[in-house]
Amino acid sequence: MTDPERPQHPEPLRPLRIGNASGFYGDRFSALREMLTGGPLDVLTGDYLAELTMLILGRDRLKDPARGYARTFLRQLEESLGLAADRGVKIVANAGGLNPGGLAREIRSLARRVGADVRVAHVEGDDLLRERERERERERERERDWGPDVLTANAYLGGAGIAACLRAGADIVVTGRVTDAALVTGPAAAHFGWLADDLDRLAGAVVAGHVLECGTQATGGNYSFFTGLSAENGLRRPGFPLAEIHADGSAVITKHPGTGGAVTVGTVTAQLLYETGGPRYLGPDVTARLDTVRLAQDGPDRVRISGVRGEAPPATLKVGLTRVGGWRNEVVFVLTGLDVEAKAALVRAQMEDALGRRAPAEVQWTLARTDHADAEVQEEASALLRLVVRDPDPEAVGRAVSGAAVELALASYPGFHLTAPPGQGSPYGVFEAASVDAYAVRHTAVLPDGTRLRVPAAVGCLPASAEAEPPPEPPLLPEPLPPGPVRRAPLGLVAGARSGDKGGSANVGVWVRTDAAWRWLAHELTGSRFRRLLPETARLRVTRHVYPGLRALNFTVDGLLGAGVASQARFDPQAKALGEWLRARHMDIPEVLL
Repeated sequence: MTDPERPQHPEPLRPLRIGNASGFYGDRFSALREMLTGGPLDVLTGDYLAELTMLILGRDRLKDPARGYARTFLRQLEESLGLAADRGVKIVANAGGLNPGGLAREIRSLARRVGADVRVAHVEGDDLLRERERERERERERERDWGPDVLTANAYLGGAGIAACLRAGADIVVTGRVTDAALVTGPAAAHFGWLADDLDRLAGAVVAGHVLECGTQATGGNYSFFTGLSAENGLRRPGFPLAEIHADGSAVITKHPGTGGAVTVGTVTAQLLYETGGPRYLGPDVTARLDTVRLAQDGPDRVRISGVRGEAPPATLKVGLTRVGGWRNEVVFVLTGLDVEAKAALVRAQMEDALGRRAPAEVQWTLARTDHADAEVQEEASALLRLVVRDPDPEAVGRAVSGAAVELALASYPGFHLTAPPGQGSPYGVFEAASVDAYAVRHTAVLPDGTRLRVPAAVGCLPASAEAEPPPEPPLLPEPLPPGPVRRAPLGLVAGARSGDKGGSANVGVWVRTDAAWRWLAHELTGSRFRRLLPETARLRVTRHVYPGLRALNFTVDGLLGAGVASQARFDPQAKALGEWLRARHMDIPEVLL
């Protein structure tokens, strides 16, 4: 029997070629045009939203309610909209931010100016603050939960609204806050006729979307073993990736011919581990099982993704909340030469005396011993003492702090100077993750003709059996390497890593390239060993996840980043280099691996 709701295709559909032209708001401006001219595509996507971006767009909207979208995307379309129309490439981007309807109107106006015949649609319903305005009773209820100072509150939608727009003939679809992978699951579902119960196929598209979402990170950008790529593969300007999605949900990650960088099992593994947690990758379309992913080199610059299993999505959607947390200021003192510790103690005591009883609510000192003994360059003889202050009152972190620092110029340690004149302080943001019942969100596709189509929550479209999957089996560890001689050396000689942020938590994915190295890593890099190697994590909750199919471990560190990237809680506020710090730490490594 056939499903009357499922589109019937007399012949297997050809693979869908989906490219990416943006991994963040501020990525390479020319990428949209490069992807359109570099080779054949069916769909071109762009990811413009991140936790910090939502805060930026929220402040933009406060200044002008007509804003709230990624204006860079509109400027990119000025030179590429006609090109996309001529080549029949559909564009799907989350650049709508907090105002996808406003961006859609601007694109229609642009299309008229440049003479491009395109049909524009958008997806909305993620902005829960806008929903508050429409339903006052719900507003009072949510203020008790979130507080009245929330700047943005957006649910992470899936790809079903995008699919509805494309099925209705849209050439351009802009969205607000959708999951990054939804930019791929939506077009794939529209092309192949997938429905909500095609869990394995959707899961495969989610994994492909996760690989594409950060642009050139899949083609050699930020790659641990970059020294093996740069000379031969033109890493100075890596090309953006694309995925050939197949009807069964499998995919091949590649890039346009002649572009820089490389697509290897290693570069794809690195991106797969980026900003993920456990084996269940939860999303509004499907829960993708990352522990089922299989990667294989399928030729030069081609990596095949297969075997991905899917489970029902959760009954709730993630909600990202941003708010202004207060005011922040920073002063960096340069300590040169001898007696660095004593110099630091002196200036700390002087600043504490100067601030007196009206010290900021939060005062944080960090001494970075970047100095070297007997240095031939003055900068190499210097350490950095960083003072960071936070307070709800801008006055407490402004002149009171900067003035106190400047007044010490002739009255403190020898060689006193600062990296830059201290300022008056600036606001900082806070990101929080919450959840909302998926049925309560008004996921809406606004079609090219203006029709508003309510998109049902995926969990309501699945049979009961699909929502009761058993928990995954504990991963099987390989046999350990037999005893043998070891050498004290950096972990990075045998292992790659990629790290990133999710709210106040960080993740570090670690992988190796051979079975022998995996036999060693799986047993030696435990959670407790991870804490010892990175003492900053010693008092935090660290969870280790094992991915035998990728020869990889993934560590999540709860609370390392405070209230998220916008709060700038540490020197590396997004934990981008946390993995490289881990790779630089020394372990006893079997000589057979070196």
